[in-house]
Amino acid sequence: MKTSVNLLLFLLFILFQSHVSGQAFKLEELAAFNTLDMATFKTEIKKQKYTFYDKTESPAFILYEYDSPGYTYKIGKFEYTENISQDNIEFQFKDKKEYDAYLKAIHAAGYKQTGKGKILTGESYTDYLKDKAQIRMVQPKTARDNYTILVFK
Repeated sequence: MKTSVNLLLFLLFILFQSHVSGQAFKLEELAAFNTLDMATFKTEIKKQKYTFYDKTESPAFILYEYDSPGYTYKIGKFEYTENISQDNIEFQFKDKKEYDAYLKAIHAAGYKQTGKGKILTGESYTDYLKDKAQIRMVQPKTARDNYTILVFK
């Protein structure tokens, strides 16, 4: 009986932790989202309790964006019509500590810095490459803006 109670408490703890702090994703999870088709991505992200935010369509791409509970995070999936190698997952967050943790994870996973620049809206970015996998880290222009990580196919 005591083992059953301990197991139940452990499962409740895991469930509680996933709802409290489980809104951010590991690099591997972001890369895995990028391999899914759009319908499967939408199903999986809703399982994480993210809610629909916006849909953007153009002749070049389609983008679906979702907000986390509490609006702390935003995730979007881009699917390009011409060049699917441009498909990416865009994950946005506000916390500098999380940004630093992602950088540490990128380096630990063996990614190497390959370039720096600015995106069209003026934010600075740094690209990282490992084999054919690419990650772009975008720093906010102001404290009100988000940090962004882009994981490409």
